[in-house]
Amino acid sequence: MGTQAAPATSEIAAVGVIGAGQMGSGIAQLAAAAGCGVFLVDSDPAALSRAVASISSSLGRLVSKGQLSQAACDDSVKRIKCVSDVQELRGVDLVIEAIVESEDIKKKLFVELDRIAKPSAILASNTSSISITRLASATGRPSQVIGMHFFNPPPIMKLVEIIRGADTSEEVFSQVKSFSERIGKTVICSQDYPGFIVNRILMPMINEAFWALYTGVATKEDIDTGMKLGTNHPMGPLQLADFIGLDVCLSVLRVLHNGLGDNKYSPCPLLVQYVDAGRLGKKRGLGVYSYGRSSSSVKPKSSL
Repeated sequence: MGTQAAPATSEIAAVGVIGAGQMGSGIAQLAAAAGCGVFLVDSDPAALSRAVASISSSLGRLVSKGQLSQAACDDSVKRIKCVSDVQELRGVDLVIEAIVESEDIKKKLFVELDRIAKPSAILASNTSSISITRLASATGRPSQVIGMHFFNPPPIMKLVEIIRGADTSEEVFSQVKSFSERIGKTVICSQDYPGFIVNRILMPMINEAFWALYTGVATKEDIDTGMKLGTNHPMGPLQLADFIGLDVCLSVLRVLHNGLGDNKYSPCPLLVQYVDAGRLGKKRGLGVYSYGRSSSSVKPKSSL
């Protein structure tokens, strides 16, 4: 384990982002556009190539809308260095991991980062539900571990949910809050409870929408239209679940159910069935709705 040290008070200048998926590439884009040097880490060269193409395309759209100069776009892309080895992160001020939502895998990564990163570096997780305190316990610098939950897609969604572990220092919280604001985000702060703020409220609503579909209360279209027009939500809960990923929704609900011990968080059997069938939402072309793939045989069927 690394040696615990109080982080420097200087502004975060170099950032490591681990995971070149949609979340990681979006976070890397934000950090680069704010003037930081960025190391984007992924073991899959194809994922890194897709990430660079996605970032270039996203920044290009800002140029075409007149919101960013071509020179600033080019500079941002140049600030991002794609690498396959986390050893490259030994000099960064802040590491943000955006890998698979598994506590065991994240803990193993934090053990490795604690050994590699400089003593003053802050280690952040983009987890949407896993305990920051437990992740921090895998390191020798628990005061420098924090949650930074971005929302998808990070360049567009204005919120960052910052989660303080049991030992996260005030200084680290202030640095991360300042950095989040510097990259254009509004910050909310949660204590380290399962699901934090947003998912603690959102996932039970999505789960209830699945129950309404499962028990035949209404069609998926009417459930979503009811919530869009009746509560002024921009997207209905079932469509939103497809965009988040049904597997992610199920994972968060299980964290809530296990962590809070209340059966109201128990995942709807239809959600479980869809995930088992590989209907994971928009990213797979099929979820509650179809996005260009032929419909699966899985249909809502009540057991009541």
